[in-house]
Amino acid sequence: MDDTQSKPNFFERLIARFAGEPDSAEDVIGLLRQAHGQEVFDADTLLRLEKVLDFPDLEVRDAMITRSQMNVIKENDSIERIVGYIIETAHSRFPVIGGDKDEVLGILHAKDLLKYIVSPEQFSLKAVLRPPVFVPEGKSLNTLLKEFREQRNHMAIVVDEYGGVSGLVTFEDIIEQIVGEIEDEFDADESADNIFAVSSERWRINAVTEIEDINAFFHTEYSSEEADTIGGLIIQECGHLPVRGEKFILGPLQFTVARADNRRLHTLMAVRVKNEENAV
Repeated sequence: MDDTQSKPNFFERLIARFAGEPDSAEDVIGLLRQAHGQEVFDADTLLRLEKVLDFPDLEVRDAMITRSQMNVIKENDSIERIVGYIIETAHSRFPVIGGDKDEVLGILHAKDLLKYIVSPEQFSLKAVLRPPVFVPEGKSLNTLLKEFREQRNHMAIVVDEYGGVSGLVTFEDIIEQIVGEIEDEFDADESADNIFAVSSERWRINAVTEIEDINAFFHTEYSSEEADTIGGLIIQECGHLPVRGEKFILGPLQFTVARADNRRLHTLMAVRVKNEENAV
């Protein structure tokens, strides 16, 4: 007899611990929560299992980056401007647009610029664009994930029922719906310093860094009367929850939102304002 066939799998062992058989995904989740309550596994494992069970019901709109948060490159941008924007945003793929975000001309891969760094005069943005993939907001994430894997694609432009661009979705966005948020080397490490020097003139800052720490590091004089953190101060100054890519000048520093969601700011990039007379 094949031992692999006779040995019960995880779910069979789990269900065997409880009376009755599950009739739906909700019943399975209930069993998983009971198992967690009996310390069969930890909370992180329970969360991931619940995400896996919920995944088939999710649509592209549940994972997409909204139109306002899209980092895009314009068709007439110079290579110098594009390279600077890539460094600032730390992304590897960008939609390239014409007149506005509804006119997506193609997708630029940052690696395709490498050969032009030493010969920028030969650069042609249109020549290196890859064709965009468009998907509707209501498309199943499960289906899109399979298509991404089969076509080796990593980004799709999301369109609404009228054909307008409503956002974009990446392979990473989909995977995060299953395993939770994925942080890369450009994301702030909560265990690391809240203020990290990316270069001699640019700093990555955790948005929850206390204002007094900002003042001590940059020799600034930001007030902490209305907000305790630099992220809170920026929200207070601009009057809304900023989206990725928005820039704000506060005294001698210019802050760019590098990472945010629809609930809070996560990461900021900071540079010193060259002409402080223009600062507000």
